[in-house]
Parts: sequence; C-alpha cells; structure tokens
Amino acid sequence: MYAFKTVPLSNNTVSRRIADMSSNIVEQVVSKMRRAGHFALQLDEMTDVSGEAQLLAFVRYKDESDINEHVLFCKALLGKTTGKEIFQMIDSFFKEHDIEWTYCTHICTDSAAAVSGGVKGLLGQVKKVNTEIKWLHCIIHREALACKRMSPELSTVLDDAVQVINFIHSRPLNRRLFQTLCQESGTEHEQLLFHTDVRWLPRGKTLLRLYELHNEVNVFLKEHPHSLAVVFEDAEWVARLAYLADVFSKLNELNLSLQGKEFLNMYDKVKGFTKKLELWLRKCDEMDVSCFPLLQTHLTKIINISIDRLKDISIDKHSERLDWVRNPFIMSESNKNLPAVLQEQLMDLFSDRGLKMGHTTKTLTEFWCDVEKEYADLGKRALSELLLFGSTYLCEVTFSALTHIKTKHRNRLAVESSLITAVASLSPDISKLMGEKQAQASH
Repeated sequence: MYAFKTVPLSNNTVSRRIADMSSNIVEQVVSKMRRAGHFALQLDEMTDVSGEAQLLAFVRYKDESDINEHVLFCKALLGKTTGKEIFQMIDSFFKEHDIEWTYCTHICTDSAAAVSGGVKGLLGQVKKVNTEIKWLHCIIHREALACKRMSPELSTVLDDAVQVINFIHSRPLNRRLFQTLCQESGTEHEQLLFHTDVRWLPRGKTLLRLYELHNEVNVFLKEHPHSLAVVFEDAEWVARLAYLADVFSKLNELNLSLQGKEFLNMYDKVKGFTKKLELWLRKCDEMDVSCFPLLQTHLTKIINISIDRLKDISIDKHSERLDWVRNPFIMSESNKNLPAVLQEQLMDLFSDRGLKMGHTTKTLTEFWCDVEKEYADLGKRALSELLLFGSTYLCEVTFSALTHIKTKHRNRLAVESSLITAVASLSPDISKLMGEKQAQASH
C-alpha cells in the first residue's frame, strides 16, 4: 500500500491518460479513413442518465485486406437535437480532422424525422454538401416497427400483460409474495420479467415467462384483488397471450440474427423470415398451429391478420441486385445491370480458378479485397456496395456501455474519451504515447 502512495499522480492524471489514449485511437481511425478514401457512417442518438443527448458515430471503411468498422466519436448535443444541430456536430468533427463529405457514401440511421428528413433533417443537410450520399434505414428498426403493427385484440392483450407484470414486479412486497407463491407451487421460475418497450430487449421472454406462470398469476391477482384477474380465466385471452409469446420469441430470434456486420446476410435473414410468415398463414388456414407450440394447446383462429401485418417488414430489391457480389461465379440476372466494362471483368473473374478457390475459404469482404488487386474497377464497385452499415446495432451496443460508464454517481462525466477507449477495436499506440511523456521527478 505504501508503494502505491509514492506513485506521483495528480488528481486528474488518470483522466488525462484516458483522453490521450482516446485521441490516439481516433487519430488511427481517421488516418485509416483517409487511406481508404470512401467510408460509411452509422449514427444514433440517446439521452444519458444526466439528461444530455449523446450523438454516437461509427465508421466503416476498406482497410488493407478487409472492411473494418470502428467507433468515431461520441459527443453531447448541448442544444436541440434537430437535423441541423446533428449535421453541424458531424461537420465540425470532419473539418477538425480534415475529412471530406464527398468521401462519405452511406449513412445508416433510424427513421426519426431529425435524421431522415429530406429538407430539414440530417439527410437534407448532408445532401447539400454531397448529393450522391445514400441513406439506409436500419433494418432492425424496420423489423421493430413492423412488430408494433398488430390487431386491436392482440394490442389489448399486450397492454393487459404489461399492466399485470408491473403490478407484481414493480412493487417489492408483491414481488416477494409472488415469489413465495411460486415456491409453494413448485414452479420452474419464481419471478416475472420486466417488460420494456425498447426494441432491442427480449419482449418474447417477458411474455413467455408470463404465460408459463399464468396460473400462479391468476391465483395471486385473486388474493390481491385486481381488475385483470378475470382475464386469466378467459381461454381466448390466454390463447392470444400464448400466440404473442410464440411470435415474439420468433421475432427475438430474427432480431439476434440481424445483429451482425454484413448487411447482405441481414436481407437474407429477413427474406427467409417473410417466407416463414407465408408458411404460417397457410398452416393456420389449414387449422395447423404446430408452428406456435404454446398456442397449439389453445387452438384459435385469431392470428392470420397479425401475420399479414408482420409481412410489412419491407424487403427492397437492393439485395437481389447484388447477387453478383455474393457469388460472382454463378450466372445471375443482376450481372446484366452492370456496365459493359465491369461485365467483361466479371467474365475474366469467372475463369480465374485461383480467386474462385479463395471465394470458398475467405469472408466476402476479404475475397473482394483480393479481387480488387487483379480487377480494380470490379473490386472497387463490389467493395463500395459492401461498405454500408445494415443497422445501427453497433450504436445500440455502445449505448449499453455508456450506461455503465456514465451513472447517476458520475453524471457530470464528459463521456467521449472513456467510451472510445472502452469500446474501440483498435488499441492505442502506448509506445508513442509514453514517448511523448516526460517524468516529473519533482513530484
């Protein structure tokens, strides 16, 4: 302990070192962006524990042999969170680090008017400095919006379920009494799970737990008089609850599968899910609900309209247009949409056995980085298509880290340096940083 006390540290030495490492990481990322030329942005905004609006940005670019992505900045929006303020924040960062807007090819965000608005929104502001930029609506956010489209009957069941869960789980006494009831009943689980409207959290698990304990909940609500006690004795209401638990569990699986890097795979996952929806509709028309194991014990005809509305998860033609990027060694209609020069290079690539072997052993982005060395124009075109973000998943994950760094006990913390150092996939150049420091013997 005495040895630690002899280490010369001022009251903000640690924070300065964190800031130095954060700055070094950002310098590395910006340097790689400049070498790459073109890049894509992923943006999202959240309000932290102190009420400050934090704008988070990730960047995706071609590195030496692959496409990489890194956190770029996390800055507090001190005033309004309109498209103009968001643009000014990003533009200020770009000017500070000598980054040109013309090299930004794609922006991926949610559908909030502040970012997606074509006139006053961020997109409209960016279009003034880069008319060629493309905006992509986060595919996971689209899936979440589709999930909210349900019939009034099912919406009522969901509202009732949330009210019951909050009545039991949000009150300490009720939670303890319900736990005792479950223990006496010998159930597998002893507590309900909180429901949240945040799209990234597993609503399906919440409803599944409520369904598994619906008999115990019924007993508890009778012993502690509640107006919703009667719904758990309604077979049709319980059947709807079972269906919601089933379908949201399937949506949770889809949500998890979308939380990756390659957006082409995301389109494949959603397209596969829409085909499952068509299958479920046919089976339900045949009175076969085996696709919904919980509902199978409460056979009902109420689910067709809900599945029809889920099909509003839109799949554009962008994915099919890029079949030649997925596999250039198969003949595809999408090849005909390419300029003649690129079609010629695609034919040359088709006959290149060495690169064909690499297609089966490397990731798609690594493969096209190799192709670029031999067929520059074709490789650049494919890599530009693979550059964009498919979702704002990285921002959402990083916001979770932010809630651990900036807490109610540290609500005055300027979070950017700590957050970048915590989540960056690049390591700071410690040797360089140490070489810039000078020991202070007088301390």
